[in-house]
Amino acid sequence: MTRIDATFARLKADGKKAFVSYIMAGDPDVETSLAVMKGLPGAGVDIIELGLPFTDPMADGATIQLAGQRALEGGMTLDKTLQLVRDFRAGDTDTPIVLMGYYNPIYSRGVDTFLAQAREAGIDGLIVVDLPPEEDDELCIPAQKAGLNFIRLATPTTDDKRLPKVLQNTSGFVYYVSITGITGAAAAQATDVGPEVARIKAQTDIPVIVGFGIRTPETSREIASVADGCVVGSAIVAEIAAGKSVDQVLAFVSGLAAGAHSA
Repeated sequence: MTRIDATFARLKADGKKAFVSYIMAGDPDVETSLAVMKGLPGAGVDIIELGLPFTDPMADGATIQLAGQRALEGGMTLDKTLQLVRDFRAGDTDTPIVLMGYYNPIYSRGVDTFLAQAREAGIDGLIVVDLPPEEDDELCIPAQKAGLNFIRLATPTTDDKRLPKVLQNTSGFVYYVSITGITGAAAAQATDVGPEVARIKAQTDIPVIVGFGIRTPETSREIASVADGCVVGSAIVAEIAAGKSVDQVLAFVSGLAAGAHSA
């Protein structure tokens, strides 16, 4: 059982929904991103998604793209991202960390080397958005053999024919993308999301977490009420981009987390 599996088991026992937050490693700098990351569990975050900066983030909207650009311009690398995780783990051995990004940096490092380094640093799961299920032998299956969850995205366009393929090697949780398009776009609607989550849950026992288009505690609560929890990324990254202090960012996160936990 990974930290992710243990977290969902605990939340289920407590009758609570999960709140997952995303930040970009190294945005706006290593020191600030580490301070925010260290404060997330205390702000109510159950699972941390940590973005790995990449030069061609095709699935990300402007907010996340700019965060990655700031991080890269500040010298952020894969090695520094792994070190960020190690520094976090020095004070927190419980909160799950999911590394989210693209395959190129992992491929360049070498899959076996990367997986060994990720495990050693304290990463629990991967979301690699540009590797479809047809490429599971490339990273998904080796990751799971190495003890890491491999989390797959499902979208409104994932029909009943495609869904079993998406689910077949997924573990940890399913990330349901509430809207079509890129991150940070239109607002999520629980009335649209609920039937889709139910459709996915009819085919898997894995928790389903909903992301994209969640910016307020109210939406966080509404979306979590029809799923196993929710993810917020762009709205948090926007607070960091606006130059808010670490305490201000964490206060914003705390409101979102409280919304999800009240569902």
